Amino acid sequence: MTRECSLLLPRVCAALADPRQPGSDDTCLEKLLDWFRDLTEFDPTAELVQDNPCLTEFITSVLALPEPSPSILSFTLRLAGILAASENRFQHLQQEKLLVRLFGRDGPLNSALWEDASVRSGWVEGVHSMMHHQPALCFLCDGGGIDVIFTLQGDPSLFVASAASQLLVHMLTLSVESETTKPLSTKDCDWPACAQMIIKRIEDSLQSSSSSHIEQSLKLLTSLFGSCRATWTEVLWLGIAKTYYLHLFLLRSPVFYDTEGSFWTLVTSALEHLTPVQAGPLAVGLLRLYKCPQDVRIQALTVLLQPMDCILRAASQPLEYAGLLDESVSDPATVESLLSSRSSCVSLLCQTLAHLEELLSLIHLPVDLPYTSLLHSLMTILQFCNGFLSPASPLGSTISRILINCFRVQRSALDVLAALSERKGELIFVLKKTFQATSKWLVRLQELSCLLPSMSIQACHLAFTDVFLVLQKRLCSPCWEIRDSSLEFLTALIKCLRDQDEFRQSLLSSEVLRLTENLLEDPESYVRASAVTAVGHLNQVELHLQEILSTDPEGFPRRAVISIFTKWLRQGCTGQLEDTERFVSRVIQTVEHDLDWEVRLGGLELIEIFCSQTICQLGLPECPYAPVSSAVTSSIHQNESLHIFCRAKVFNFLFQSLCDCDKPVGQRACDILLGLRCNFYPVSTLKDSQGAEDSRAGRSIAWLQRTLRQGSLAQNFPTDGGNGVDFQDPESMLLALGTIDLEELHDELNKSSDHVEKSPQSLLQDILATVGTIEENEADCY
Repeated sequence: MTRECSLLLPRVCAALADPRQPGSDDTCLEKLLDWFRDLTEFDPTAELVQDNPCLTEFITSVLALPEPSPSILSFTLRLAGILAASENRFQHLQQEKLLVRLFGRDGPLNSALWEDASVRSGWVEGVHSMMHHQPALCFLCDGGGIDVIFTLQGDPSLFVASAASQLLVHMLTLSVESETTKPLSTKDCDWPACAQMIIKRIEDSLQSSSSSHIEQSLKLLTSLFGSCRATWTEVLWLGIAKTYYLHLFLLRSPVFYDTEGSFWTLVTSALEHLTPVQAGPLAVGLLRLYKCPQDVRIQALTVLLQPMDCILRAASQPLEYAGLLDESVSDPATVESLLSSRSSCVSLLCQTLAHLEELLSLIHLPVDLPYTSLLHSLMTILQFCNGFLSPASPLGSTISRILINCFRVQRSALDVLAALSERKGELIFVLKKTFQATSKWLVRLQELSCLLPSMSIQACHLAFTDVFLVLQKRLCSPCWEIRDSSLEFLTALIKCLRDQDEFRQSLLSSEVLRLTENLLEDPESYVRASAVTAVGHLNQVELHLQEILSTDPEGFPRRAVISIFTKWLRQGCTGQLEDTERFVSRVIQTVEHDLDWEVRLGGLELIEIFCSQTICQLGLPECPYAPVSSAVTSSIHQNESLHIFCRAKVFNFLFQSLCDCDKPVGQRACDILLGLRCNFYPVSTLKDSQGAEDSRAGRSIAWLQRTLRQGSLAQNFPTDGGNGVDFQDPESMLLALGTIDLEELHDELNKSSDHVEKSPQSLLQDILATVGTIEENEADCY
């Protein structure tokens, strides 16, 4: 490779540096950079620069050009960074005074070419490439490079801004981990010089009056705490959070889960001092955390409900319904001020409603919601939006003027109502009145939207009969779009009105139900999916739906089936526990082989609900993730539930899904297994994986863990007891839950795709693959 380099480099460098050339194609330059990366990574100790003086001559010639091409200058900056990644090559380039001319104040930084985004991008990428040793850190810090990078965080090019933020994270990590002589602690924190400069700039930015500077520093910290697990990040967090109350993104780092109570004190302080808009995301995020203390959860819920409480109080007359909350976390005047402004009122309510919908979508709510009061506040918002409410209070009058005909808030409130109806069965009657009053949004029935609330029973029956006569014709339309939209309309009616006797009688006496069942075999997959949803909401034709799940060639109908099955299970429509076990087992054995990842993901949601309901029915605490208190009771229920889960083949599907090629499937499976483990194992009783390997079952579980670490690359995952892993043996599965490092798998599955290092070998293979025959093009591509 060195010999090829010696022959090729002089000609390449001469061509690139020739001012008569109009510039090189970006793709060619990228291939050249990949080649240089391959050269330097193949043998980091090679004297590439010393043995090939044409490289330094090329860089010198580019710097000597009065107006070099931006693409060539960007290429040169990136090339210099690649070469300087090794300390000995860095020192050689330093002796030639090339690095300071490229990356220092006298280089492109102060030239007209800096206006070109490709030059700024090349500068950042070049610096990032060389940041592998302490001399490079010192060179940049001493030359004022830190200031340049912080400035580039606000670059108009989003690519440059993102690269600058990633570079700062890399430099901070490199500085701490290469220059620190002893572990950092909150009591003894002596940051290295470069790290000190970066942290000082972060603190200054957070203190500044510039929202853009604050946002940039928050994004930088988001990236740092989301990617770095080192304990020094906790020291950094505690130092910054004492003054600046950062947001929930800081909780992404797993190291914070084991901090002392001082951490939660800082979080509660942040809830008190942040504005309602800032505190909302923090509050809902805290409510989703497994290990959040109960008092912090209650405070977070109070913050989330404060705008809804203010709405109720503004609309209420004296001695009427007072509000949601007994006391506030932050100053109520702040919330009232936001609700008094048109722009902030709408945005605050939409954000709050979105957070409430997210919270209500959780299968296991970590706190008790005040359902009745929340329903009152939602209905009050809808009345404001429809113009039906004219309160006497000044704040209420202001809110009424702002919200009237505000479709954004109205739609958000309806979404929360729909989510609320799934949580609280006794509120269905009240919710139906609300749905009927706003039926234009839900059933798109323009004629009936204004008539239904005032109709008599006979009038309703006649109206339904007429509607179904028209619907029968549309369900037989030769146009599939008409059949599909008719089924969607029918589903919306069923959702709202299926418990009304007049509606059910009219439906059963018409041909609509028979025609809908016929459309389960429609040639168009969209129509079949809509038919599945319609009949599913009437809890009918399970066998037919099982057949569709097994045999339908299109994904849409199969997704609709698994969604309906999940809905049935959630609503308790699958019979007693034994019947439900058989139902879930049948579905799992079908879904685990489905090629559509959304169907497999739906199967995991079904498993999560099944596990939760099974544990609750066996008498464990309402929250399945809370460890049980009685060891005897725990053992009995563990034995029962484990046998049920094994018979239903739950664990087979869950562990297999950890190696799924689609990341959302693996993430969901890992979350479910973590939840099950929290139920079966208090933290202090987790088994030692080394000791567990002494038994035959232990060895098979150890083999399973090694297979799981391969993720989607695993080629020989045991699906039928192969390699000694028995997924239907309760003792083996209990051992697996206690010994397999699910946290490690969780972290791997939640890594973003950009953490994977770009391999020159892989890039070269991609290039060769795109041009066809390898033999004919290998030399050119290389």
